[in-house]
Amino acid sequence: MRNVTPSKLPRLLVGVAAAFFIVALCLLFPRVLAFTELAARELRYLWWLVLLAALGTYFFFFFGRKKD
Repeated sequence: MRNVTPSKLPRLLVGVAAAFFIVALCLLFPRVLAFTELAARELRYLWWLVLLAALGTYFFFFFGRKKD
């Protein structure tokens, strides 16, 4: 049986659609833009929180697996 890898086009289309949706929300609702600006500004101080969340997710998915 041949190993068939899925196309990257659907993943790219989902990414473009998500980016377009975020830009449309920021244009339609100026408060969304203000919220994203505030979140980006606060991320400078809370980068360690994002790092801890990523580390927890990594441990949850890769060390929580049963070895068969």
